[in-house]
Amino acid sequence: MSVTSPLPPLIDQHCHGVVRTQLGIGSFEPYLTEAHAPAAPGTTYFDTQTGFAVRRWCPPLLGLEPHCPPAHYLARRRELGPYEATRRLLAGTGIGTFLVDTGLPGDLTAPDELAGIAGGAAHEIVRLESVAEQVADASATAAAFVSDLAEAVHAAAETAIAFKSVAAYRHGLALAPQPPSPAYVRLAAEDWLAARAPGGRVTDPVLLRHLLWNAVATGLPLQLHTGFGDPDLRLDRADPTLLTDFVRATADSGAAIVLLHGYPYHRQAAYLAHVFPHVYADVGLALTHTGSRAAAVLAETLELAPFGKLMFSTDAYGLPELFVTGARLFTDALERLFTAWVDEGAWSRPDADRVAALLVDGNARRVYRLP
Repeated sequence: MSVTSPLPPLIDQHCHGVVRTQLGIGSFEPYLTEAHAPAAPGTTYFDTQTGFAVRRWCPPLLGLEPHCPPAHYLARRRELGPYEATRRLLAGTGIGTFLVDTGLPGDLTAPDELAGIAGGAAHEIVRLESVAEQVADASATAAAFVSDLAEAVHAAAETAIAFKSVAAYRHGLALAPQPPSPAYVRLAAEDWLAARAPGGRVTDPVLLRHLLWNAVATGLPLQLHTGFGDPDLRLDRADPTLLTDFVRATADSGAAIVLLHGYPYHRQAAYLAHVFPHVYADVGLALTHTGSRAAAVLAETLELAPFGKLMFSTDAYGLPELFVTGARLFTDALERLFTAWVDEGAWSRPDADRVAALLVDGNARRVYRLP
């Protein structure tokens, strides 16, 4: 950055693994969108802010000119092979530590594998709903499920860096704020297990609340998906302000609440981080999907979010390119914003240096107790 001192390696506080296999245009393109369907006839998902960001930042890391045609880029990717292309791309991100949500299905790199390719470090984020579903697959009764679930969450806390919930997808964030009583939990478990096919998702609001409070009891940070996502989500049910009463109820728990992504409710997430000391936020995949408008989104988040409460993440999934775009768009947005604020006299140069270091590294190191 022209304004600040050299940045430390970034901590990506929420991401996923990448695919190990070779990708053609038909298998590459779906990772550029949250949609489940192909692009409209005669169009392509490369013609999006995400697609343009990939074409801007990734080709130079593979020896090509910025903005080269997608076909040329994918041909070069195939020439290098998936491992070498992934290695070069991850090496160009500036990310040193990856906090990896392992709850997504598919043949994705594990945290240690991802870190090994990138030459960095990694820690696991455990997805609560995945834990519940795995326990349910092995539970014969509701009593066994409730007991085994408590043990599984406790065991996961021994090695995980944080927990993550996708309650926004499964029910929405308008959940009753208090922990449900053991009797209600057992009744909900009985109903769910009786109706559930193997592998079925947990969607019952009582069980989702129970999961959240089990995680809070461990003292580890709890990440919550908020804002936009794929079509499984009802966007109006993912507004982070729906969590206000839950946030109040957890104020004395000792657990940090981390609001992920937020967009288009990123200002609401910033507000919650502003007024509740244990609430933090990121803008995650919002920057990759807003592309050339990333600086505007980050600026809107920084309107209210205290500078010690905002963290960097990519929410990259499947493609190493999404780590590149997430990191480059974030650091480019910082440079644009902080340069303007220093030039106009609103900020001092030392303050810009200090805040930049908090956002890329310091805040996450503190929240997740990283050495």
